[in-house]
Amino acid sequence: MTKKPGIGHNSKKPPTVETQNTGGVAGKRLKAFIERLEEEKKVLHEEIKEVCAELKVTGFDAKTVRKIVLLRKQDVSKRNEEAELLDLYTSAIGMN
Repeated sequence: MTKKPGIGHNSKKPPTVETQNTGGVAGKRLKAFIERLEEEKKVLHEEIKEVCAELKVTGFDAKTVRKIVLLRKQDVSKRNEEAELLDLYTSAIGMN
């Protein structure tokens, strides 16, 4: 029995779904917004990949820079608290 290619989790396009107005929600309009968000996300992801490639070419470690980006978003006290806990836990298991 030969399987026909179908829409799966690795497919590029989501399955076609009929839209409708339900409970005051305009299905077609909502679907258009969602598709627009998906496309914008894809474009941004490609741009981020390009920046990471530039980082690598100039000798920076992209993984470390990504961590710095996440740390910059955190509140200073929250960041310090997490660093202290990390130090405490690594000391407790003999990593320091």
